[in-house]
Amino acid sequence: MGLFGKHREESSSYNPEEKKPVMKCSICNGEQVAGFVEFKTGKFEESMLIRNDKDLAEFRKKYGIEGDIEKIY
Repeated sequence: MGLFGKHREESSSYNPEEKKPVMKCSICNGEQVAGFVEFKTGKFEESMLIRNDKDLAEFRKKYGIEGDIEKIY
């Protein structure tokens, strides 16, 4: 395979008993990053940059998320 081969897909599942989906939002520049927060440690795990509604829909579909996603600042 060449230098610019297809990238391996990340895991597209998460355990809702261990993590919850959140949007980490910057007050300064408006950047939004979707990811997960571990219940035990409170650690944020970044998944993808959200630039528009299409990106958010892709995040929801990839992980099977329905309902509201909490925003943290």
